[in-house]
Amino acid sequence: MAARIGLVKQLHCALLKTKLSALSAGIRRCSALSNSESHKEFTSKRVRRKFIDFFKEGFEHRVVPSSPVRPRGDPTLLFVNAGMNQFKPILLGCPDPRSEMVSYRRVVNSQKCVRAGGKHTITPSSRCWGTGRLVITSREVNGSLRPLPQCSVDTGMGLERLVTVLQGKRSNYDTDLFTPLLSAIHQCSKAPAYQGRTGEADVGQVDMAYRVLADHIRTLCVCIADGVYPGMTGAELVLRRILRRAVRFSTEVLQAPEGALASLVPTVAHILGDAYPELHTESERIMDLINQNEVKFLSSLKQGRRVIDRTLSNMDKDTAVFPALVAWSLHRNLGFPLDLIDLMLEEKGKMVDKKDMTVLEDEYEKLRFQSEEDDGNRVDQLDLHSLAELQSQGVPHTDDSQKYCYSLGSDGQYVFQPCRASVLALYCDGALVSEVNEGQCCGVILDQTSFYAEQGGQAHDQGYFTKDGLQDVLFPVKSVRLAGGYVVHQVTAGETLRTGDQVELHLDEANRLGCMVKHTTTHLLNFALRELLGPAVNQRGSHCTASRLRFDFSIKGSLSVSELQQVEELVQHIIRQNAEVYMEEVLLSKAKQITGLRTIDEVYPDPVRVVSVAVPVSDLLNSKTSKQASVELCCGTHLLRTGAIGDFVIVSERQMVKGISRILAVTGDEAKKARETGQAMQEELESLAVQVEAASSLSMPAAQMLSKEVGLLMNAVDITPIPQWQRRELQTRLKAMQKTSNTTIRKLEIKEAALKAKELLVKHSNKPVVVDLIQTDSISVLMKTVLQLSKSTPDSMVMLLSHLQLSGKVLCACQVPKGSASGSAIKWAHSVCARLGGNADGSTDVAKGVGNAASLTDITDILHWAEEFAQNKI
Repeated sequence: MAARIGLVKQLHCALLKTKLSALSAGIRRCSALSNSESHKEFTSKRVRRKFIDFFKEGFEHRVVPSSPVRPRGDPTLLFVNAGMNQFKPILLGCPDPRSEMVSYRRVVNSQKCVRAGGKHTITPSSRCWGTGRLVITSREVNGSLRPLPQCSVDTGMGLERLVTVLQGKRSNYDTDLFTPLLSAIHQCSKAPAYQGRTGEADVGQVDMAYRVLADHIRTLCVCIADGVYPGMTGAELVLRRILRRAVRFSTEVLQAPEGALASLVPTVAHILGDAYPELHTESERIMDLINQNEVKFLSSLKQGRRVIDRTLSNMDKDTAVFPALVAWSLHRNLGFPLDLIDLMLEEKGKMVDKKDMTVLEDEYEKLRFQSEEDDGNRVDQLDLHSLAELQSQGVPHTDDSQKYCYSLGSDGQYVFQPCRASVLALYCDGALVSEVNEGQCCGVILDQTSFYAEQGGQAHDQGYFTKDGLQDVLFPVKSVRLAGGYVVHQVTAGETLRTGDQVELHLDEANRLGCMVKHTTTHLLNFALRELLGPAVNQRGSHCTASRLRFDFSIKGSLSVSELQQVEELVQHIIRQNAEVYMEEVLLSKAKQITGLRTIDEVYPDPVRVVSVAVPVSDLLNSKTSKQASVELCCGTHLLRTGAIGDFVIVSERQMVKGISRILAVTGDEAKKARETGQAMQEELESLAVQVEAASSLSMPAAQMLSKEVGLLMNAVDITPIPQWQRRELQTRLKAMQKTSNTTIRKLEIKEAALKAKELLVKHSNKPVVVDLIQTDSISVLMKTVLQLSKSTPDSMVMLLSHLQLSGKVLCACQVPKGSASGSAIKWAHSVCARLGGNADGSTDVAKGVGNAASLTDITDILHWAEEFAQNKI
């Protein structure tokens, strides 16, 4: 829980001390009560309410809802780890000048926080620093502390600690924030009840496991409810490790059955759901995701154990060091905990080379931090002191309204108004400068711009500047970003550029138009999904570039072929209507009253831009229409009519994690091309289908070639941009065709093997050792022939070779009688193939391998050698 205030005058600071003294005195009085009285009077829910009311009613603080635990636009954090996080723009002096946040003076909230073992920050440069309530400095990249442009006070009183004091408990886990959860854990496990033991007194770490589960399930619930799911990078990777650690303690220490972890979700929702209602609404999705990931992890554990056992079996028995590369692969790819690897190897008398592991970890961290450092060195991201300097100098915020200044010409083409601007500031090497020289990369702030800064899921504009008097010298614009009301253009100077210079902005109009097409299409897609699948569909993210759009949304499973077709058809219908796109700035409070308005978790400016398709915004505001329309709050650039989209095709739809799907789509010529490619693949499939039906009459080589063609088409269908609904249909039919083709080949192989085995049986009669050469280029036919011959001569050792003369490759297959003392099939095959420079695998009874022989003489020699090897074993 946190309450914060901006310190403008010393009076404010004195007033705040008075407030906090009153609050502290109240806490001391409450903590003096007996345990039973305190617990009865101060439940966690009541304490939260009292804290908020204290500031709201007593000192006119504004109550601000908790932000999601995924930070909004803050690359320095993986998770929100303090109540002050969502207010960092205020503390750093760079809030969006049009956002509601600018008006904040005194606020109070109860903020969800995730503190994942100290690993919640991406870099050590967490930018705000202070002591307790007082936020006064920021930490620079070099580690030094500098005063903030404006000082603030953050009460930062942790709810768990406060409740612990008020309820007279010795630990957070003894309060009503945890006791119902600990009780639920006991009910679903085979462990004794929680006793609060620590250290050596906690035999078997049972009580520690209780605490781990209670902490981790709360983290999982809150994160998943806010749209953070277990994954492979960043916050998702941290959450994945938290979940897997919880599963281990649940199954290994507490002996709880599979599914026990997810069964705790309703209890978490009961404890925290009043303050964070999304825990109730998302409970089913949270339980599904936890169960799915638990099953996957337990499967990975089994797979990892097999990898360890296989690696150990291939190691020299005298070698005590387990390969670090294998251990690291298990950890990174399967999520196998390193401590579990150590424990399993210790049981086998082995250990991982810690030096090699450190090298691998360092390489991984170096790559990760290099990527972050590259991002941190961008000149389109102003540091807070440069922002403060701009503001103190009275440099006005950039007027970027010209990004919306375009129209449709009489020829149906978009016309973008030219834009001239003055250079107000230059940013280079971490500081504001008065000029930059040719070749330098710098951030340029203008008085006005027509370039769109990346935001709202839309990519930034591209283009270049020219300078007055130097029209042939270009200043390419690499990126465009917003920083505290300033639009910062990352530019490579083509000549000396100074503050005060006049420049002309040249927009890459084709790129901008492509972004406009994709952004408007994204709105139509969002509308179509909700219209067809219902209000449970919620946008979870999107990104538009000139070439493609990506849209993430919540849904229980993947879309069916029929649903994909219906979504495409509805979007195409609106495109064919050439519907008008209306855009209007409206007060945020009024905009939120529009029926059917779609919003996502963002901090919107006030006034806010409303984008509506086919229905004027004024009609929506005045409730003059009952027509269903695509209407969203959006700062992006859009088409003026939908007809310019041309065509629309969903080329991919898949579940990223259970409950969240991602659509990739193309428009215009790319959509037409995808449709034509899909039709061509459909025709190719129909041709192959006729051949597969008649495959039983083909020769073995012809059947194998046909199977190969089916496989190649399957691969092409998987990776080529075509309509996703058509891809699903083609994949289903191709899998059936592949199965039919494989069955045909298998029958032909059995038939061919039977004929060859019959010939060999006549040739070798009942010899104890049969070694011979047959003609086939299929290891499958070779093995089937060995098995058929062995079936007819069960007491014989059989080895057959085949020489592929064009490549020089030699195929080998063998079988020895089961339980025979004559020797091992794998040793026989391995010895023969090793003499041919190859290798073999298999079992004691059956094995196969491959080698190389340059001539028939070599083959003759190896046949004699193989027979002698077997005879010696007999």
